[in-house]
Amino acid sequence: MAKKQYAFYPGCSSQKKASADNFLRSIDKVCEKLDVQLNEIPDWNCCGASIGYGEGGELPRLVLSARNLALAEQNMPGQDMVSVCPACWLASRETAERMHESQSLLAEANEALKEAGLNLKGEVKARHFVEVLIEDLGWDAMKAPVVKPLEGLKVAGYVGCQTNRPFGIAGESFENPKYLDKMVETMGAEPLTRYEQKVTCCGGALAFSEPEKAQKQIRDIVESAYDHGADMIVTPCQLCQANVEIYQSEINKKQGTKLNLPVVYYSQLMTVAYGGSAKEAGLDGQLIKAEKLEGIASK
Repeated sequence: MAKKQYAFYPGCSSQKKASADNFLRSIDKVCEKLDVQLNEIPDWNCCGASIGYGEGGELPRLVLSARNLALAEQNMPGQDMVSVCPACWLASRETAERMHESQSLLAEANEALKEAGLNLKGEVKARHFVEVLIEDLGWDAMKAPVVKPLEGLKVAGYVGCQTNRPFGIAGESFENPKYLDKMVETMGAEPLTRYEQKVTCCGGALAFSEPEKAQKQIRDIVESAYDHGADMIVTPCQLCQANVEIYQSEINKKQGTKLNLPVVYYSQLMTVAYGGSAKEAGLDGQLIKAEKLEGIASK
């Protein structure tokens, strides 16, 4: 069977040796098992994410992503551009859609891009890796490589806000998306479908500017998972993973709690279920060790 190929935009946090390097390791293993090939876009740049909404203006923010889209068109013609980071996906998808809808905006972007020898046609589609898994491969294909069902593992699926608004996954409810629960179930674990914090914001960059507000959000997210009997939280978002894992110890110091719940990526669950080792799943990159998941991996 020919591999499904995509132009791959890693984004800053998921590139090798970055903060979510372990996420990328697990994505690589999932791709290997599902016969997917992610072709990294050469010389890609940061999408701008939060900083792009500073005082630089709208056009410079959009041109950051337009450059990546143009590089994908030039180097991987006909391939959708896939991101694993929700912030990168939002930036890329907004840019792709707006350039497609407005010829004047596309012309302005290309005026800037020609300084780098690039021209955006506006043909490439920006997608999230979860969209590829669900829409291009499907649930049966995702289940087929499972050799170590994650039986007995109770998982709180924390979607967060960026993979849910303003675009979301096609056909999913904004208030109660169920795809992450279904992914958990497909891997043989038990999804905690009544977990009510699944689309709550983790506080994002407020973790730096207004830490008390962010930590209130994080405590609610973790305590609700405990209340539902979760062994761990699973998420598709690097920022959610980092905030909800890292700040548990800070909350414990300030508020006298004893939070210590692992926070992992959906691809780490998939890697273990597909027979991958704890290292291949990137579990060695966790601050709070996912001991039950590591136990399954070691069998």
